[in-house]
Amino acid sequence: MSRHPSPPSPVVLIVEDEALLRMLAADFLQDEGFTVLEAATAEEALPILESRSDIGVLFTDVNMPGKMDGLTLAAHVAEHWPHIRLVVTSGRQGLTNEELPDDGQFVEKPYRQCQLVDAIALAA
Repeated sequence: MSRHPSPPSPVVLIVEDEALLRMLAADFLQDEGFTVLEAATAEEALPILESRSDIGVLFTDVNMPGKMDGLTLAAHVAEHWPHIRLVVTSGRQGLTNEELPDDGQFVEKPYRQCQLVDAIALAA
């Protein structure tokens, strides 16, 4: 009896301006077998999104510096890359999943590893 390999985990793009939180989230997800890309702002994330076709999940903070916050980025991704699932986080404002574009998932900060991994797995 042959074993079928499990499908590869989706590539996750983390957009978080706080470097320590971004690295921690990346570690959490890499420990679970996800391939992770990182950006500090929405403006930094856009060229990554434009150049990669393998991104399956966007994990973004709401409050970030620059012209585009995480909710605007999530709406932009939902419009231009509808195959990318959305997971949004914030410690400043509580949102419901219904308030997010494209059936996104909300994870409140501070989150635990299991909460983040579950949200990413559910989105994927």
